[in-house]
Amino acid sequence: MATFAEYAALARQLADQRRETDRDAVAADRHRSALRATLDQLTRRLDAQSHRLDQLGRAAGVTAEPAPTAGERPASPAAAGAGPSGGRAGGPPEPGTAGTGGAAAAPGRPGVEAYPQGATTTGAVVAVPTAAGMPAPRAGGVDPGAELAEARRLADETDRLIGLTEAVGRRPPLLPAWSPLARALAVYAACAAAGVVLAVVLLGVAGVVASPGAVYVATCGALPVLCFVAGYLVLGRWGRPALGADGPPPRFVPLGFVTCVLLMPLAYCGYLVLFRLLG
Repeated sequence: MATFAEYAALARQLADQRRETDRDAVAADRHRSALRATLDQLTRRLDAQSHRLDQLGRAAGVTAEPAPTAGERPASPAAAGAGPSGGRAGGPPEPGTAGTGGAAAAPGRPGVEAYPQGATTTGAVVAVPTAAGMPAPRAGGVDPGAELAEARRLADETDRLIGLTEAVGRRPPLLPAWSPLARALAVYAACAAAGVVLAVVLLGVAGVVASPGAVYVATCGALPVLCFVAGYLVLGRWGRPALGADGPPPRFVPLGFVTCVLLMPLAYCGYLVLFRLLG
């Protein structure tokens, strides 16, 4: 017959087990709360990333169609024609098919196939062979903390790539590494150089297509203005970044006017003088 000391020892053992169970339950609750908070934070980050990607797509002229929700997905023909009992909707199961118990309730019955490989009666998913290029479902016992850590790492990488994309989008397509002043000077100088080349070509055909006087007026008057307008339009078209541009890009009109309208005729006249001296 058990003594009082044995009963007391058993009571202490049960109390210790109860306290240990309570500590484990509290630790599990804290772990679940931490996982839930991490999941909420990742959800907010994914929403923010989706919004930023949508803005980048609109800036690039790409519009993505919204993905269909679960209620909009069309049901398969087998699911549309089958009722909850596995047969026709609203009717008893067909002969040779399983009833309410499914294939597991009638093993070996003709016309009834067993559950496919990887499926269980509880609905859990285990690893099954899949088509080439498709990842197989993971086996049971997945660590939620490890999955959330991997999701956080992917979210950090996505933020980094989005930041790089935005940095590239804030630069103009034309000479993105140059300053606005250097870009404008290069564009106007290129247009002026092209105007000088065109003026030399016109000088070569002077007297054949038009009179020399008309060619001189065109090369010293109309052609510099056209070069300035061309540089102005080029800066307006390719000097504006896709992101963060609220207004027109800086075009430095006085600089362009001086470069094209004044320096181009001077360069052309210097070329004529040099040609006369060498000739």
